[in-house]
Amino acid sequence: MNSVIIVVAAGALMFAGSVNAAEIKVLSTQATEQSYRELVPQFEKETGHKVTTIFTGTLDLKKRIAAGEAYDLIIMAATDLDGFVKAGTVVSGTRVDLAKSGVGAGVKAGAPKPDISSVDALKKTVLAAKSIGYSTGPSGLYIVGMFEKLGIGDQIKPKLKQTATGVFVGTLVASGEAEIGFQQVSEMSQFAGVDYVGPLPAAVQQYTTFASGIQAGAKEAEAAKALVKFLTSPTAAPVFRKKGMEPA
Repeated sequence: MNSVIIVVAAGALMFAGSVNAAEIKVLSTQATEQSYRELVPQFEKETGHKVTTIFTGTLDLKKRIAAGEAYDLIIMAATDLDGFVKAGTVVSGTRVDLAKSGVGAGVKAGAPKPDISSVDALKKTVLAAKSIGYSTGPSGLYIVGMFEKLGIGDQIKPKLKQTATGVFVGTLVASGEAEIGFQQVSEMSQFAGVDYVGPLPAAVQQYTTFASGIQAGAKEAEAAKALVKFLTSPTAAPVFRKKGMEPA
């Protein structure tokens, strides 16, 4: 009789666990991807929740949302996320900053690392480069504007090679299509086949904060909030730092 009670109790516990477990659907841009991929399995193990994530570029993310795709959590540059809040796509008051990243440069693995340690050195390097890779995301928009402000926009323009949305600049650099590439440090410093050169000089550096928000109509809003809490916990901070980001 006791054994029967134990089996029944164990089955009840398993059933309770399956009822409480949720499948959290996330749509995210790629700057936080390396940190996120390391952290999420730990969250799943601790909570029993399952996290399904699509990583893509900013432009594609916006297209997916405009097409009516439904998720529980959206992760992207905070300024873009704020636009979704204003539009009612993301629930007001649910924005949580996760981490920030500066812009860095990379060259093909084994190639000489150019000097970008000062603004003058950076200008000389890009003017000498045969081709320059940049993204369609926040770092790409900033880089083009930076070249203009430095007075070299017209000289640089013929050399620029922009990736398609969702494609890492490191792809162009590793293949040799771009002699030097610029993207978020968290993306460029982690890319296979690329030697990370370093961040932009402090005088022209730009930091982008990446944030999360609950999509309106989310089916698993509470579970998604638990994920965000984990991603902003002391456990997550060293992982973000290791991957080239600063916790928010």
